[in-house]
Amino acid sequence: MDKPLQRLSGYGQSVWIDSLSRASIRGGHLQGLIDDDSVVGATSNPTIFQQAMSAGNAYDEQLRELADRETDDAFWALAVRDIKDACDVFRGVFDATSGRDGYVSLEVDPTLAYETLQTFREAIDLHETVDKPNLLVKIPATKPGLAAIEDVIAQGHSINVTLIFSLRRYAEVAESYIRGLERLVAGGGDPRRVASVASFFVSRIDTEADRRLDQIGGHDELKGKLAVANARLAYEHYLATIAGPRWEYLAGKGATPQRVLWASTSVKNPSYPDTLYVDQLIGPDTVNTMPEGTIKAYQDHGDPQSRLEQDLEEAHALLEKLAAAGVSYEEITDTCEREGVEKFSDSFAQLLEGLRGKQASLVSA
Repeated sequence: MDKPLQRLSGYGQSVWIDSLSRASIRGGHLQGLIDDDSVVGATSNPTIFQQAMSAGNAYDEQLRELADRETDDAFWALAVRDIKDACDVFRGVFDATSGRDGYVSLEVDPTLAYETLQTFREAIDLHETVDKPNLLVKIPATKPGLAAIEDVIAQGHSINVTLIFSLRRYAEVAESYIRGLERLVAGGGDPRRVASVASFFVSRIDTEADRRLDQIGGHDELKGKLAVANARLAYEHYLATIAGPRWEYLAGKGATPQRVLWASTSVKNPSYPDTLYVDQLIGPDTVNTMPEGTIKAYQDHGDPQSRLEQDLEEAHALLEKLAAAGVSYEEITDTCEREGVEKFSDSFAQLLEGLRGKQASLVSA
């Protein structure tokens, strides 16, 4: 009998792993996730690299080789090697799925989240440096990031748009993708070589909404509901985006839809089911990127069914109920975006500090 994640894949959802490390890439663990757990892609971010590079000695040999380099340059050299190797591990998946899956994501410097031109330049540079067809460069979905996303797509490069929290911002991201493709096609480019996912963050929405409800008091029936409702409404917009003559024209040129990706799917509140943000968000042409703990939990007791288009009326009504209770949806999503950028920037700073210390100890050893 198929495992739950294999059955989930049968509903049209791709499973990606929300972690990456040199030990997992070179030790065969990543390949084991592909073989045993239906994992068909991987993502990284500053927090993931901070966790990977601060543990053990897997990076020491290369760090010794980079002893005379500035710490930030050394980090990018370490990260690029990991991403290249991970892309090679997933290349078989990429080829077997004709470029639908098999992607590995590498994020631009998080301190550039509000800098359009620098983000664009770094995204292009990362694509040229890694030089793998199954690389997705991650760009945060801040207001300044939208123009960079469009410009990178228009240059024919693949993008993972990250840190999406609000429906308004997601609509702007989808529009940036389409405009980028339209410019690419108008310039004679080939959209068949471009892939993109829109990473909609899930669990942090419930954490922030529940915190505000606790401050007000009462309304327990509204807790733990917004994240799933928000994601379902985003998918509703996705379906509308790929309907109509505008998208049909691009599809006729070979363009592929920008799939919605559910990120931050580990459950933060222990009173909620540990597979909540997987079970409730299964639907065609989507991606769920899970930490390994969530993968193991789902393989143990997941219940895959296509639920993503259920209860849409309730999802719309929930936003009104929260507003009536005194909880602002816009304030929740704005807070999550701001704190998301800050978290990745803080992780990046901690990462560089840790590498700087390790560089010094390796040189003195």
